[in-house]
Amino acid sequence: MIHSTPTGSRAEGRANPSMKTSPTPRPSASVVVIRECAGAPEILLVRRRAGDAFGDSYAFPGGVVDHDEANAHAFCVGRTTQETDAILGKVNSLDYYSAAIRELFEETGILLARDAAGNWSQPDASTGALRIEVDKGRLAWPVFLQQRQLCMAGDALHYFAYWETPLDRSKRWTTRFFIAQLPPGQHASHDGSEITDSRWLTAAGALRLARNGQLPMPFPTSRILADLVPLDSTAAFIDWAAQQSERGITKIRPIVVEQNGEPAILIPGDPGYPEADEQ
Repeated sequence: MIHSTPTGSRAEGRANPSMKTSPTPRPSASVVVIRECAGAPEILLVRRRAGDAFGDSYAFPGGVVDHDEANAHAFCVGRTTQETDAILGKVNSLDYYSAAIRELFEETGILLARDAAGNWSQPDASTGALRIEVDKGRLAWPVFLQQRQLCMAGDALHYFAYWETPLDRSKRWTTRFFIAQLPPGQHASHDGSEITDSRWLTAAGALRLARNGQLPMPFPTSRILADLVPLDSTAAFIDWAAQQSERGITKIRPIVVEQNGEPAILIPGDPGYPEADEQ
């Protein structure tokens, strides 16, 4: 399934001068997967194929909310609908949790799900084939969970950010971002189709490669990574996400302006960001 992070500084989805109304953004979810490593936790970044929205760049796994997410609500533990609605501040928010877990599985093989005994799902000989069936839409996500006797681990997702594509883009998304730890015994394996590469990097290391032109990435990815640089453990990542939720998460909608003759991307709180767009 085609998916993307909400916006970027790359050419895809740029403004359509003839557009009179802004397209309705598509709901989506993205996951910052982390694993403990000496020095600082590593973060999973995936490279999208050329031709897709923000293709040929590195971002966090994720994608759009599917029409079938609601049918997966019954296969979720650790979070109730009432809890997720309160966390995200909207109704039917469990759809975002389902989309985040499903898309992560489709793109990387990482499955944030537990069995009836509370144990993390472990890949076996059939997992790879079933992953493809889910990704291609030939096996419904809730049917997959039911057949495998698994439930999504809603409490494994830690909500921390809400981004929306600028109003003047021809393709728009409204994306909820979560942090999740890599479950024990699992590893990432990009699908080789939509995702052509995957890399584990520290936030500082990823930004260093991006500055050197070796790791192209959308603007939200780089801004989020910059926030994560000071965090030195997976526990610190999760605590930081909790702090963002406690403060109240507001929508970040970037705008592109001209500064000193050059295009610049601003977000709410930056000097020069119009108050009228802070909504």
